[in-house]
Amino acid sequence: MIVAHILASKGRDVATTTPDKTISAVVAELSARKIGALVVLERGRLAGIVSERDIVKAIGLRGAGILDDPVSSIMTRDVVTCRESDTINGVMTRMTRRRFRHMPVVEDGDLVGIISIGDVVKARIEEVEHEADELRTYIATA
Repeated sequence: MIVAHILASKGRDVATTTPDKTISAVVAELSARKIGALVVLERGRLAGIVSERDIVKAIGLRGAGILDDPVSSIMTRDVVTCRESDTINGVMTRMTRRRFRHMPVVEDGDLVGIISIGDVVKARIEEVEHEADELRTYIATA
């Protein structure tokens, strides 16, 4: 299974913000949307990603006063992305090894979606269940 299959079922909507938004505005957006990360766009291009984990880490290190700072001060700039043609297993391996939960999907420099570790695990479980069903059918008809 590939990333395009996940996007086909979950959709391609990506929650975004800009580097100048305050961290408190980002917190409000994450809470309102009930999501764990926002992709940061600057002039329409991927500039970074900010997650709940980034915010908690920043507050822990620098205190609650950080909430008035721009998201650019804490966002992850070196964003690991994937393509629609990437396999679920490959994406899951990268997310697990690098210890992050959200991965933007980029094609030809354009943001086309985002997947989470939950999306990837769900897709992998569905794939394994499908394979098991096929094996049961094969054994029953053999």
